[in-house]
Amino acid sequence: MGINFQFPVSNFQYMNVLVKIYPWESPRVFRDNSLNLREGDRVIVGIEREIENGEVVAVNVEADQEEGLVLRRANVSDLELIERYQEKEKEALRFCQTEIRRNELPMKLTGVHFSFDGSKIIFSFTAGKRVDFRNLIKVLSQHFQRSVRLQQIGSRDEARMVGGLGICGKELCCRIFNGNLKSVSAENARIQQLGQRGSDRISGLCGRLRCCLGYESEQYKKASVGFQGLRSAVTVNGEKGKIIEKHVLAREVTVEFEDRTRKRVDVKDIKN
Repeated sequence: MGINFQFPVSNFQYMNVLVKIYPWESPRVFRDNSLNLREGDRVIVGIEREIENGEVVAVNVEADQEEGLVLRRANVSDLELIERYQEKEKEALRFCQTEIRRNELPMKLTGVHFSFDGSKIIFSFTAGKRVDFRNLIKVLSQHFQRSVRLQQIGSRDEARMVGGLGICGKELCCRIFNGNLKSVSAENARIQQLGQRGSDRISGLCGRLRCCLGYESEQYKKASVGFQGLRSAVTVNGEKGKIIEKHVLAREVTVEFEDRTRKRVDVKDIKN
């Protein structure tokens, strides 16, 4: 029978905390139940009708909705059990990797997690295409005598798990901000005129667009108001030409004139 975690109705203002449960997922919001938790605390939480363990990564978090309740700060017995699971996870990882190679499955195993009650094992993996792992599930379930789930994750999730340094020399943004960043699209690179620099210049270790492209995107968008598009026909001091580059923050553009000469001019000096 599952556990139903009902929050008590009260005028007392509970605080929320961010708890990381699965190493490949972003932290989730939990009500701390007035436990005065601190970053780094190990806690036992109720989530999705189950009991899990996790680590507090942020406190006093504002959120519209909690995903569960912190039941208690992990005690000595809890910590000993978690440590035993961590050793089992290493063994499970090795066994699963062996089976993946034996079955020649096009997937890369990235992590494993034992549920706190020990009844379930979750394996995370990345893959470039859809993988038929039904036989692998069967083998793993028979070997471990537990419920087994395989969860495919993205390259960003893997980078957040592994960590590393970005092109700036600092720790990856996805690690620093625990994955709580807005999604980045090619539009962010285009607005900042970075699209022409090549994918290797604007891609992170995960192979996707760098998270930091979203930092100044809104400022560039506002600064771009009033600029004409590239290749637009314009007139500068009576000479006709076309815009070939935009320098948004400087409020300037580079114009190529009919005689093939180029000049960088202020946008206020341009006429249609």
